[in-house]
Amino acid sequence: MAKKIKVMIVDDSALVRKVFSQILADDPAIEVIATAADPLIAQKKMTSQWPDVLILDIEMPRMDGLTFLRQIMREHPTPTIICSHLTVEKSRVSVEALAAGAISVISKPEAGVKQFLEEGDNNLRRAIHTAAGANPKAALSHLTAHAAPRNAPAAASAGATTHVLPSHAPLDRDVHSADVIIPLARPVVPPNMGPIIAIGTSTGGTQALEALLPKLPANTLGIVVVQHMPVNFTDTFCSRLDKMCQVRVSEARTGAPVRQGQVLVAPGGKHMLVKRSGTQYTVEVLDGPPVNRHMPSVDVLFRSVAQSAGRHALGIILTGMGDDGARCLKEMHDAGARTIAQDEASCVVFGMPKEAIKRGAADQVIALHSIPDAIASYCRSIGGLI
Repeated sequence: MAKKIKVMIVDDSALVRKVFSQILADDPAIEVIATAADPLIAQKKMTSQWPDVLILDIEMPRMDGLTFLRQIMREHPTPTIICSHLTVEKSRVSVEALAAGAISVISKPEAGVKQFLEEGDNNLRRAIHTAAGANPKAALSHLTAHAAPRNAPAAASAGATTHVLPSHAPLDRDVHSADVIIPLARPVVPPNMGPIIAIGTSTGGTQALEALLPKLPANTLGIVVVQHMPVNFTDTFCSRLDKMCQVRVSEARTGAPVRQGQVLVAPGGKHMLVKRSGTQYTVEVLDGPPVNRHMPSVDVLFRSVAQSAGRHALGIILTGMGDDGARCLKEMHDAGARTIAQDEASCVVFGMPKEAIKRGAADQVIALHSIPDAIASYCRSIGGLI
């Protein structure tokens, strides 16, 4: 018999602890070994048995969840799922929790919690199985990266991670192909179009992007990013990144140009496409069914880049669960783009890069800390912008 995933639930809500325990009791692969109303109680229980996965609230008496998470990650890195009410302020704290090493965030409403938790039981179980297979030490190794101030001179060379659970549409609307958003077509790219960079990531991606983007100088090629996130989290995450980076980071809006020195991140709950507009690229943000269980979907972005930019692009797939992005990174590769997959050792979850590598989609498989240099090398090869 396979070893069960040992879970501890730390939440000051007795209702949340009860409902989560009931939901998880139905999964033969999961065992709830303990619950606790606050971190101090949890600490005592963890001395006798340590969980494989920790479910942690943010606001609790005596010690808040963020402080406890940072303590756990320093002393005994443990895959952790944050369960928090989704408000503007709490989304900021939740993003901080992801940066501190949390694997994912489940957003619970202020009202109707019991119904929400029961209806989201598949999300919870999926999050636990993902967390159990994650490498929290990889996330921690990225947290030592220091941001360069925006007014610092651009480096001659760019030297040297959740993910957040999105609000899924009903599974019968889930689509496992980008065809529903963008029909498959042969790229037709004018010769005067400049190059762009496209990045896709999921679980562990917040830490990975915080390690990667601050290493890039202000004159880096325009970058478009899909990080699996729900509504209200992306703008908070972009604001945090923008303060850390020399490049400008913002949530994408339809019509925004893809410009040198700027990073556009797909809004949570929306797909993002890259399109040609005259001699420049712009983005389009739109609704649609989830693709590969996600909206935004990396496959949707990568296909649009394959068709709009062809060989004038660099595609990068980072840490993440599942296979979103693998198929259409191969389309970018086949259209002549340069492609990179993050290696297993530096991934929090190796799923997405692994699938891309299996499909022959990656020209290079390298550690996260080497990707800034690879970006710099690509930029020099197409015009010496860095």
